[in-house]
Amino acid sequence: MKKLLAYFLIAVAAVAVIVFFFAPISGGNDKVPPTSFARTADGRPDLSGIWQGFSTATWDLEDHVAQKGEPAGQSIVEGGAIPYQDWALAKRKENYENRLKADPVRNCYMPGVPRVTYMPFPFQIVQTPNLIVITYEYNHLVRWIEMDGRKHPDALDFWMGESRGTWEGDTLVVDVRNHNDKTWFDAAGNFHSDKLRVIERYTPVGTGQIDYEATLEDPNVFTRSWKISMPLYRRVEKNVQLLDYECLEFETPFLRWDELPGPGLPAPPHK
Repeated sequence: MKKLLAYFLIAVAAVAVIVFFFAPISGGNDKVPPTSFARTADGRPDLSGIWQGFSTATWDLEDHVAQKGEPAGQSIVEGGAIPYQDWALAKRKENYENRLKADPVRNCYMPGVPRVTYMPFPFQIVQTPNLIVITYEYNHLVRWIEMDGRKHPDALDFWMGESRGTWEGDTLVVDVRNHNDKTWFDAAGNFHSDKLRVIERYTPVGTGQIDYEATLEDPNVFTRSWKISMPLYRRVEKNVQLLDYECLEFETPFLRWDELPGPGLPAPPHK
């Protein structure tokens, strides 16, 4: 009887050890409820802080192999591939072949939305009830998300589009319209027209992660709407802050703004 009791106690202890060490691994994908986020005075999740996405989407949203200076990566596009119209697929191929000169970011233009979110630079969110401001380390960009219910104006276009935000429960939903047709989604030539509309969703997961989703629609370029998704992580290093990255200092140090070549335009003559 004593032996049976001893065996039983040993088995219980073994199970306890297994549960202790392996349960966190098996449950590692379980999301912490958003209620663990700090909340603002109006009861919304407080997204304020410095965040960064860590993926290879900045080079190519879709699956891609490694190249010189570019790591291989997996697609962040739901379903794997962007649903281009036939003519647009040919245009994307042309963009890819000319990407080292044609990419707007290589010419120091604004990257647009959503590309700015997954470039390899941090950004800071400052949140108030009626306005959310995102400042980006890349080129000192500043983005205003109006939260007061105002509508998008007509007949305007911007490099970063225009953002209007609302809350759906604990998810910040941002409707971005009025894009121009000059930005790309990545360095591989994935592109859009000025009819692009982006619906972003920022859903807090625990205290250090936001699930980021963007649904993109453009009837001039794609056969249907499509979605990308990736996590954003809070930067928690001691004294973390946005630093300085001024593209013009590295790419075209001797050109004035009015001399910069635009996408598809020849470089200015040498002086």
